[in-house]
Amino acid sequence: MDQRDTTLAKIGTRHLHLETLQARNSDSLDFHDMAVWSIKAALEAAWEAGRQSREPVLSGFSRETEMRLPFDQLPEFRSLG
Repeated sequence: MDQRDTTLAKIGTRHLHLETLQARNSDSLDFHDMAVWSIKAALEAAWEAGRQSREPVLSGFSRETEMRLPFDQLPEFRSLG
């Protein structure tokens, strides 16, 4: 299991109260009723995990500074303008 799958499994367990994210080929085990606030918490946790795992685009800049740069000034988008 790679880091991504491990993170998703932790989010599924913690926020959605799922035993596993593996298909078990049983409706009673693979389909669940969930509160929207649990789904929202899981989505927020996944978004935050992705944000934290992202490498800074510009060396020497903090993530907060990078997020304030205009879109066309980020190195990977300069060639698109």
